[in-house]
Amino acid sequence: MSAPYASPAKKTAPSAALQAMHKLGLVRDIDLALHLPLRYEDETRITLLRNARDGDTVQIEATVTQCEVQLRPRRMLKVTVDDGTGECVLTFFSFYPSQQKSMAVGAVLRIRGEVKGGFWGRQMLHPAFKAAGGELPQALTPVYPTAAGLPQPYLRRAIASAMQRVQLPETLPPGTPPPVMNYWGENGLQPLMGLREALHFLHHPTPDVALATLEDHSHPAWQRLKAEELLAQQLSQFRAKRERALLKAPVLRVPTPEPGTLTLVEQFLQQLPFGLTGAQQRVCREIAEDMARPLPMHRLLQGDVGSGKTVVAAMSAMVCIAAGWQCALMAPTEILAEQHFGKLVGWLEPILAPLGKKVAWLSGAQKKKERAAMLALVASGEAALVVGTHAVIQQQVEFHNLALAVIDEQHRFGVAQRLALRQKLAHAGLEPHLLMMSATPIPRTLAMSYYADLDVSVIDELPPGRTPIVTKVISDSRKDEVIARIGAQVAAGRQVYWVCPLIEESEALDLSNATATHTDLSEALPGVMVGLLHSRMPTAEKKAVMELFTAGIMGVLVSTTVIEVGVDVPNASLMVIEHAERFGLSQLHQLRGRVGRGAAASACVLLYSVNDNGRLSDTGKERLRAMAETNDGFEIARRDLEIRGPGEFLGARQSGDALLRFADLERDVALLEWARELAPTMLQRYPHLADLHIQRWLGAKSEFLKA
Repeated sequence: MSAPYASPAKKTAPSAALQAMHKLGLVRDIDLALHLPLRYEDETRITLLRNARDGDTVQIEATVTQCEVQLRPRRMLKVTVDDGTGECVLTFFSFYPSQQKSMAVGAVLRIRGEVKGGFWGRQMLHPAFKAAGGELPQALTPVYPTAAGLPQPYLRRAIASAMQRVQLPETLPPGTPPPVMNYWGENGLQPLMGLREALHFLHHPTPDVALATLEDHSHPAWQRLKAEELLAQQLSQFRAKRERALLKAPVLRVPTPEPGTLTLVEQFLQQLPFGLTGAQQRVCREIAEDMARPLPMHRLLQGDVGSGKTVVAAMSAMVCIAAGWQCALMAPTEILAEQHFGKLVGWLEPILAPLGKKVAWLSGAQKKKERAAMLALVASGEAALVVGTHAVIQQQVEFHNLALAVIDEQHRFGVAQRLALRQKLAHAGLEPHLLMMSATPIPRTLAMSYYADLDVSVIDELPPGRTPIVTKVISDSRKDEVIARIGAQVAAGRQVYWVCPLIEESEALDLSNATATHTDLSEALPGVMVGLLHSRMPTAEKKAVMELFTAGIMGVLVSTTVIEVGVDVPNASLMVIEHAERFGLSQLHQLRGRVGRGAAASACVLLYSVNDNGRLSDTGKERLRAMAETNDGFEIARRDLEIRGPGEFLGARQSGDALLRFADLERDVALLEWARELAPTMLQRYPHLADLHIQRWLGAKSEFLKA
């Protein structure tokens, strides 16, 4: 660790405060320096009561004229103060005897709070106060994000102390041009503000600053912080990619067959019941070219719902197997992993069986005897492809010669889990090839920032025969109409999904639940088999329900979001999502993609409910409007990024790679492009400055980018 950022914050706090500081990640002096205020209070001036308007938050200096505890209508402390221009009553519903004593009649106080007018005159509810005296501050008072056991006064002192100790050497290379979006002055584009100057200003801004520029992060001081943060992210991503380029990986090339025979890959393509789309062929070539190099592939395969990522994964596995190595495919849920297993066995075993090879299955729910048999197949190499859930990375799983790992819905796995899988593959000084798949298209700004260390392949074409899905947004007051529509669909031989957000009743949230909805639909649709599926059911029970639905025996499946990804039932033509306003956009899009997989016209009904005031939240409206207006996964992803921020897309990746704290990927694209352009040059020409910069912002967290 580089010296300027190695020093921990001084441990002078009581243990509770220390624990709270550690919980907030405030360990080093630089952590405290970068812990910026949520908002500010203006304690630089005294306002006369006669000049205070109703609703203003002001600071007054006044003498206590009356102080008493009232017991009706409830116990409260009432303190009347007078500043010579008017009176104000301070009300405290929660107070200590020491506070009451410090507000005795005759005491002169400095009081800050919101002034409210009323029948009984001016009032303040629970204002902050202290004894008057001393000079007024020259800067705005910061209010920091905090935690239980860490009061603002202590945090302010700790940060002020850290700011005096912390070393902030300039890490930007000499002559670095400012980003285009940096502020314009009288003489044109101004240089970036120095980091120490920017931090000092943000911790203690002068009273004449336009508060709006602090709140919307447009002030030049904020520009410096955001530019620094984005540069650290880009440096760490590019460095991780450059370090991987120095590693060795198995060279996976399909051997030339005997004259008159087909390669394993050609056999695979020949026996598929469909042809690959142009987009699938293109990404298969990109992946095959990567695996044929002696460098570890680190590629993200993204494609919209139903674009055919599984067959691309199977094709990649065949290239690996044909080269004489093993492949593993890991999925986040047992339902999705089993679906992959069923498809891959059907596609690959006819080709693998004559070679004495198999597709193995690993899951946490396997019986001991079955699991032992599968582990033996994996260890011997007889299992050319291993499909499973998190069970694939458990300690007792030993591979014979694993060279390719495919991780489906990669954002559902934590960084530590992906690192564990990579360690499974490391042998003879070789690194694995890694193919990560996502059905949530990544918006451009996310690809430029959080996925800068990956090569990205995009399937931007749907297979022929996919029918467009009509999306309807309907109030839950019309639920009976929807149930009638379900009856008509089932009578026509179609199947229906009904998705609920909760499994059982919750006192905290008045939402429909899967169990109650299953009962209601069973009663409303006599003669129709209505199934129930949720994550708490035993594995065998879940499997039996899915088999009935997949076979077309079950007409309606009531489920939680356990069917969000991968479930493929071409006969299902109607998706009903209850309390749709509570779901994220990408999740709604995934659920919608469970229908429209066959030739029948398909629909998705988004049932929404309003609050007690008869209103739908603005965020809920935005989500439902986006779903109704477009089926394009990339547009859905862009809007979801606007509404919810990058956490929705990154999922568990953030457990190692911290989300951006200050920069906004939608608003700060120009800063991001500046950082992307500067990072490679800085790594090459100024490696010491790059290391210092990464340590300042990420510390040890940059190690997780290797996943």
